[in-house]
Amino acid sequence: MSILTSLRNTTAILFRLFITSLFLVTFAHAQKWPDKPVRMILAYPAGGNSDVAARILAPRLQEIFGQTFLVENKPGAGGMIAGELVAKAPADGHTLFFTANAPILFSPMVYGRTPYIWHRDFVAVAPVSYTPLALVTHPSVQAKTVAELIGLAKARPNQLMMACSGVASTNHLLSELLQMASGASWETIQYKGNAPASTDLLGGQVQFAFEQVSVSLPHVRSGKLRALAVATAKRVRTMPDVPTFAEAGYEGIEGETFTRSEEHTSELQSRL
Repeated sequence: MSILTSLRNTTAILFRLFITSLFLVTFAHAQKWPDKPVRMILAYPAGGNSDVAARILAPRLQEIFGQTFLVENKPGAGGMIAGELVAKAPADGHTLFFTANAPILFSPMVYGRTPYIWHRDFVAVAPVSYTPLALVTHPSVQAKTVAELIGLAKARPNQLMMACSGVASTNHLLSELLQMASGASWETIQYKGNAPASTDLLGGQVQFAFEQVSVSLPHVRSGKLRALAVATAKRVRTMPDVPTFAEAGYEGIEGETFTRSEEHTSELQSRL
């Protein structure tokens, strides 16, 4: 199963809500919307789950609204580069912030100051996808359980390398939480998004990662990665044999990433 296929189900379910929300924006504006191409600004590089979801939606939105929807990747600085671009764009509904957890929730807390205040500068349009995370390793790592991985990390402090999709991402925070809970330590390698992190993990340049289930699932099924636990309260339907962190002995290690569309606020849009 490809990343595209595994994301398609969730994206399709939420597509109707997304379209309904965009129609509400259309009715709120006095003029027809959209009356020019719409930019979909992503905080991550091509190839990750947010990028794939955006590229599934863009041609369908174009069919429905009769305008071009352009996907633009603007990674870096925990998503703040993309966020600043959208915050400074005209508040006319033609620049959408196709974002995830980090730029909205975590980066402002981690960095302290951001070039935008999300609840002031943006208004949510619609959710697009929700994706749980799994702890996965390269098959060369001599660990088939969370306990064995923690044991390796404690035996080799700060020597194992964990691929991370970016500072202040859900992946990053889950990694820090597991280190605190277990007493183990490792080196966190920061990337500009899931795609480059996954590439190095598959190549064995790093040993493990917290990855979106939608991204890691095809590689787990093909044997290119090994899943040790899912960061959910219950087991994931698509990975029924993989235990939760609670089952593996670590309560409270839970997290998922969301993708949603936001737009720069205006007086009219704030009434939605």
